[in-house]
Amino acid sequence: MLSVLDIFRIGIGPSSSHTVGPMRIGKRFVKRLSKKGVLESTTRVEVILRGSLAFTGEGHATPKATIYGLLGYSPEAFDPELASKNLSEIYSENQIILNGSKSINFNPVLDLLFDYETPTKLHPNEMQMTAFDFEGNILLERIYYSTGGGFIASYDQLSSPLKGDIISNGFRVPHDFGSAEDLLRLCADHKMSIDEIIITNEDAIRKRSKTNEALNKVGEVMFDCIDRGLNCEGVLPGGLEVRRRSPDLWKKLTQTEMSNEREQLFDWLNVYALAVNEENAAGGQVVTAPTNGAAGIIPAIIRHYCYDDSNSVKNIRKFLLTAGGIGLLYKQRASISGAEMGCQGEVGVACSMAAAGLAAIWGGSSLQIAQAAEIGMEHNLGLTCDPVGGLVQIPCIERNAIGAVKAVNAARLSLHSEGKMKVSLDQVIETMRQTGLDMSTKYKETSQGGLAVNVVEC
Repeated sequence: MLSVLDIFRIGIGPSSSHTVGPMRIGKRFVKRLSKKGVLESTTRVEVILRGSLAFTGEGHATPKATIYGLLGYSPEAFDPELASKNLSEIYSENQIILNGSKSINFNPVLDLLFDYETPTKLHPNEMQMTAFDFEGNILLERIYYSTGGGFIASYDQLSSPLKGDIISNGFRVPHDFGSAEDLLRLCADHKMSIDEIIITNEDAIRKRSKTNEALNKVGEVMFDCIDRGLNCEGVLPGGLEVRRRSPDLWKKLTQTEMSNEREQLFDWLNVYALAVNEENAAGGQVVTAPTNGAAGIIPAIIRHYCYDDSNSVKNIRKFLLTAGGIGLLYKQRASISGAEMGCQGEVGVACSMAAAGLAAIWGGSSLQIAQAAEIGMEHNLGLTCDPVGGLVQIPCIERNAIGAVKAVNAARLSLHSEGKMKVSLDQVIETMRQTGLDMSTKYKETSQGGLAVNVVEC
């Protein structure tokens, strides 16, 4: 099994697959050069972006994220001011220091290329990294894939056979499950809730105290991101001139009396979700939940329903463990990549995860939690990924606000249900996978269809 901490990664905006993943790939490639003993002989590195990484890479900050990775930066520990200074020096001097140790010539215009023609092999987010010596001989060449949510894989890893339905490079755990049906059976057999099954599995990976510490950190980063978003006004970068809306809405919520409870509920969820995704669009620190493009849904619901309460720490962990367990099912049985599934694989999955987490907090049974997750996804099936200008702004920011409201309603509907519903979570996950495969590539994070071609860029 994978860990829920693989689902909730601390990173930077605007995209987990186009920013966090490429940064990790760049760093991994340099480490590989060192391990192979050819780093000192390297005089040039060439990066080729293909598929979605080429079509929307510029708007998603893929080039600079790749360079940050080559420099040795990690998404989890990132100094934006120092990194920006390093980036400016590279563009002005055409030199880069690989992992802080080996200086080589590097011209981003000539050495970081966008290949729009070559078909990708195993996944729509493909990067080819090549290191050359002084005479132009290839020292090392690798193809990597950014598979969504900050996950990365080499060509060899992604082309190797999987063991059944389970990703083969995970951890050995006491409660192995490859489907929602398996998970519900484990809950029944062991008389445990979903979050108890997940935390027991996490105990096989690390000490309980370390898991709790990491979950607490995830919650803190989520709330810090909300607070920054609520208090940062202005226009988002990228050229679309999208203005941050969460600060104005926050002032209205805190300084005026709303007319009714329904409006208040929607606007609280809206403001928190908008705050996170505006921060993400600005390149701020966020948590993949399960991706950056869908990072606002889970924090918005946790903030509104689990915050400032005597049981808040306990409830936040329960929420994250439950939601993370559902996220593992999508990662293992389908995909959380917008370039592979469309936005149903990002906002749809986040909505499903959030609905499950909230149903757990509200005291739902394991079956009701799974049904909340199913409802959350069922009404996001076919959702396209069509970012205008290749930026994670339109429709991405508003889509998180809508997704948060949907998730709450999905949780409510599940708690009102009696017995087993007609559509299972496994069935809806498989439907999402098939829908994603059938979807035209122009609607899967390439900015070649939908709103991306019908909204004029400013």
